[in-house]
Amino acid sequence: MTTTVPDNDAAERAAEAARQAEARRLADKMWSYCDVLRDAGVSAIDYVEQLTYLLFLKMADERSRLPAALGGERILPEGIGWDALKAQSGDALENTYRHFLTELAKQKGTLGVVFRKAQNKVQDPALLKKLIVDLMDGETWGRQGTDVKGDAYEQLLARSATDVKSGAGQYFTPRSLITAMVDCVRPTPDDTVIDPACGTGGFLLAANEYIRRHHGSLTPGQRRRLTHGEAFRGVELVDGTARLAAMNMLLHGMCRADGVSPIEVRDGLAAPPTVRASLVLANPPFGKKSAITVIGMDGKATRDDIAYDRQDFWETTTNKQLNFVQHIARLMAMSGRAAVVVPDNVLFEGGAGEGIRRRLLKEYDVHTLLRLPTGIFYAGGVKANVLFFDRRPAGEEPWTKHLWVYDFRTGQHFTLKQNPLRREHLQDFVDRYLPGGDRGERAETERFRRFSYEELVARDKCNLDIFWLKDPSLEDADALQPPEVIAQEIVEDLEAALGEFAAIAEALQNRASPGDSGSPLSEDQ
Repeated sequence: MTTTVPDNDAAERAAEAARQAEARRLADKMWSYCDVLRDAGVSAIDYVEQLTYLLFLKMADERSRLPAALGGERILPEGIGWDALKAQSGDALENTYRHFLTELAKQKGTLGVVFRKAQNKVQDPALLKKLIVDLMDGETWGRQGTDVKGDAYEQLLARSATDVKSGAGQYFTPRSLITAMVDCVRPTPDDTVIDPACGTGGFLLAANEYIRRHHGSLTPGQRRRLTHGEAFRGVELVDGTARLAAMNMLLHGMCRADGVSPIEVRDGLAAPPTVRASLVLANPPFGKKSAITVIGMDGKATRDDIAYDRQDFWETTTNKQLNFVQHIARLMAMSGRAAVVVPDNVLFEGGAGEGIRRRLLKEYDVHTLLRLPTGIFYAGGVKANVLFFDRRPAGEEPWTKHLWVYDFRTGQHFTLKQNPLRREHLQDFVDRYLPGGDRGERAETERFRRFSYEELVARDKCNLDIFWLKDPSLEDADALQPPEVIAQEIVEDLEAALGEFAAIAEALQNRASPGDSGSPLSEDQ
């Protein structure tokens, strides 16, 4: 008699495929209304924002109907509910919806962050009614697991990032890059993971997913940290983006609607950190200058560069990216680790940039640099890298012994649509990184080289923008990329150059007083 042994792996794969299929169905259904609202003047990212409000109200209604033994509770203020909204039409619906948003914005915790400064951008009551009745009311959202709801919401965010006019892509880091970075640093249930410029929360979600996948047995304390907003924290300056991050984490079961919000809405650079991170994962916003717009008594607008007065910073600079590097260094707990996306200028800029790099190399273990290819970010013209470093106790000797540089830029050509970056493209780097292994066992390859501390600090301005490979397409006509790829790379290079010139022109204009022809550039420009 033959005994059939169940194939657990096959069952798990089938279950995962079913979850992904259901997530796609939900995402497709929700996205199907986007074009209708786009014709009515609602951008893709605004559409997702409106869905966030309605989805929250519907889920809160379903939760209130559950028995207490199954987690049922009311989390919305009295007088605010799904049935009351669904019963209205026309102007009454618009007025009721606006009242709900205003009242919910006054609440505390995650609920308050989701509805902070919320506005109804669906001006046609008939379209709003269609979203409520046809889209949201037709689904039982509480029946869906957190994986399904969360993945569907993530897919919506990814699709909204392609809406160029809304600028949503600037808050979206390619998920293939995020997962590769997370696989390298290996988050644990005991980590406090912080993203000081969290966007829609992609890094925090990926860290949570990694922990769930690799740490099956959790203590009650660890489980509470992962579900009550204690293990993951994010800071986001833009209200609309912060609400998407908070909702993203809520749907993935990483916080409670009536609990303390893991997402703070503020300028992450404005003050020294009050909570230390054992792991920092971040892709701070691209763009060199930090500035505020000031409206004068004559009604004219001027922009003042911000140089943050932080006593804990090594250097004072208006370069936003350099300030984020300093902030992240101070944010890390002792023995903490960081994986941060930085643009090329952070690696080579003089003045304050040189000072920051020298201090970082000496006081931290800056051990790995991944040079990223172009064509992977929605922000055009970006040349970026991932810098991995660990915090160490104060000492006389430099903590950085060797910096390993992996050149994944030379000879690599990606585009957002025709040839997007996939996780498998980064597998060789992850393998060479040796996650959790002894870095002393790393081996050099054609793309992966080691540079000593002495070599680094001897370079002009401590320049870490290191490359040695030659692009084969420059030497071999047969290796040339298709014309559309070449054209896109030219466009990105021109956009990057124009951005630099625009920053210089703006700085000159701001510093020139009436009657002056201008003023010289400072060293760090």
